[in-house]
Amino acid sequence: MTEKILSLPTELYHNRKLIMKLAKNDFKTKYAGSYLGIIWAFVQPVVTVLIYWFVFSTVRPGSGREVPFVLWLIAGLVPWFFFQDGLNNGTNALLEYSYLVKKVVFKISILPIVKLISAMFVHLFFVGVVLFLYLVMGYFPGISVIQVIYYSFSMFILVLGVSYLTSAVVIFFRDLSQMINICLQVGVWMTPIMWSFDDFHFNNILVTIFKLNPMYYIVEGYRDALITGRWFWERPLQTLYYWVFTACVFMLGAKIFKKLKVHFADVL
Repeated sequence: MTEKILSLPTELYHNRKLIMKLAKNDFKTKYAGSYLGIIWAFVQPVVTVLIYWFVFSTVRPGSGREVPFVLWLIAGLVPWFFFQDGLNNGTNALLEYSYLVKKVVFKISILPIVKLISAMFVHLFFVGVVLFLYLVMGYFPGISVIQVIYYSFSMFILVLGVSYLTSAVVIFFRDLSQMINICLQVGVWMTPIMWSFDDFHFNNILVTIFKLNPMYYIVEGYRDALITGRWFWERPLQTLYYWVFTACVFMLGAKIFKKLKVHFADVL
């Protein structure tokens, strides 16, 4: 049983050099042929932040938060951008690299993580932009900012587990990609990214339901790292729930991926 659980992480570790090489190539070739190249990878998230900032700071200028609204907002949007891009890219990894899937000797299990690492390059850039913005506006975080590494890793493992599940299923059920896009459109509003619980008078049951969303843990974690200075071990129950949930998702995703991968080449 233990060998089955560790087989996928072991395979990824043994192919780590190939994974990094493919991830860098994926990031470079994604925007090849356009005049601005990889700059397009950063344009859309920046425009999105500016639009949300303008709309919400105009509608509700008195936020009453510890930092200016744009800093509070971007701390929640940046992890969501990675979650959204990583899940979309990871889901379609096998479809995009179908020519590699058909090669018998190629380790197809590395393809979802290749797409996630490619998305992580953009995420790291925006983390740098966030830190620069905090510094310019005079709200540079303290030592707790190192938790961004922890929360980025936590989110990466979650998205990877989900991607193994969705990338395997989407080959047989192509509509899954559209369903995921709809779920992400709903999810961005079901996660306290542009709003907080202090803005509404939810009952305790509804608050608990919202907090079951694993991205709640990540978004609040980024804000703890950048704004409040709270450490992740100060939220023991939420941390325990997140990792139990993530471990279950990862094991389920790995199991389904391994079970279905023998049919990938035939369907593609």
